[in-house]
Amino acid sequence: MAQCGLCGKQSPLIAASLGVCADCIRLFPQQTLECAMETHRRSRAEFGLPEAPPRSRQGKACHICSNECVMAEGETGYCGLRTNDGGKLKHFAGTPAKGLLQWYFDPLPTNCVADWVCGGHTQRGYTNLAVFYGACSFNCLFCQNWHYRLLSPQRPGLSARELAACADQRTFCVCYFGGDPTPQIAHALATSRLLAARGVRICWESNGSMDPALLDEMIELSLQSGGCIKFDLKAWNDSVHRALTGSGNERTLRNLARVASHIQRRPEPPLLIASTLLVPGYVDRHEVRGLANFVASLDPGIPYALLGFFPQFYMPDLPTTSVRHAEEALEIAREAGVLNVRVGNRHLLSRAY
Repeated sequence: MAQCGLCGKQSPLIAASLGVCADCIRLFPQQTLECAMETHRRSRAEFGLPEAPPRSRQGKACHICSNECVMAEGETGYCGLRTNDGGKLKHFAGTPAKGLLQWYFDPLPTNCVADWVCGGHTQRGYTNLAVFYGACSFNCLFCQNWHYRLLSPQRPGLSARELAACADQRTFCVCYFGGDPTPQIAHALATSRLLAARGVRICWESNGSMDPALLDEMIELSLQSGGCIKFDLKAWNDSVHRALTGSGNERTLRNLARVASHIQRRPEPPLLIASTLLVPGYVDRHEVRGLANFVASLDPGIPYALLGFFPQFYMPDLPTTSVRHAEEALEIAREAGVLNVRVGNRHLLSRAY
C-alpha cells in the first residue's frame, strides 16, 4: 500500500517506485515528473545505460528514434548502441553487419498480440521466427521483457544475412520485438528484405518511436509480404506516458496515423494492430478512452488488444490487472467506436481490485 507524495492518497494501485498517483500526474505534471524522472535515471544507471538522451550543443546527432540524441565526443546514445567517436557515429550494434539479439522458433499459433486477426493463427505446423532485440528507445518502468538490458553491446551478434539464414522451410513469419526493434531498425530492415524474398511474412511489435522515413520502409515490407505492424500504445496523456516510459508519445501517435493511412491498400489481413497494457492504477479509464477515441478516429476497424499486466521490473508491487479493470476498458473502447477489440492475456487477470 503506497502513498501518493502529492495528494496523500494511499492505494495498492500506486507504485512505490513512482510515489505518485495517476490523477496527480495528469493534474500536476511539473511536480510529479521530477520524481518520476529520478526513478528512470536510477533504473537506467543500474544497467549502465545513459540516464537521459544526450543533448550536446556541438555533437553527433542520431535521428533513428524520437529521442534525437546529440552526443558529445565519447558520449553514448540513450539506447546504448551508439557513440560519438571522433565526430563520427559509431555503432556497437544495430547495423546490417551486427544485431544484438536473441532468436527462437515460436510454434504457430502463438500468443502474438495480433493472433486473432493475423494469418499465422491458422498455420499449425509452421513457426514464427521470434527476434528479441537487446535495446530499446523507451524505459518502461513496467517492462515485461526487461531482461533485454542484460545483453551487452560488446557480445558477438548476428549479421542480417546470418539471422535470415536461421529461417527454414517451416518459417511462416518473422516478428521483431525486444526491447524494441527501433534502435536496431537497420538490421531488422536488412534481414526483412532477405526473408521477404523467400516468402516469409514480416511483422513488427514496437513502441512506434522510429523515424517516419524508416517506418515507411517497414510499412512496404509488411504490406508486400502479408505481415503486420503492431504498435503498443502505453498511455494517452503525455505526462502519464512520460512517467511510465521516460519519453513522450507524440511520435508514436503520429506514426500510428501514418500506418493507418495505408490500411486500405490491403484490408486483409490487417496491416495495423494496436495494443495497450492495462497497468493497474495508471492505464485507467481516462487513458483507455483517449487511446480508443484516437484509434477509432483513424479507422474504427483497427484491431485493438487490451492486455493483462503482470508486475515486473520497477513496478513489482502492483497487482495483476483485475477482471473489472479489463471489462471496463473493453466497454470504453467499444463505446469509442472501436469495432474489433478484445482482452488479451486473460489468464493474468485477477480479482485484486
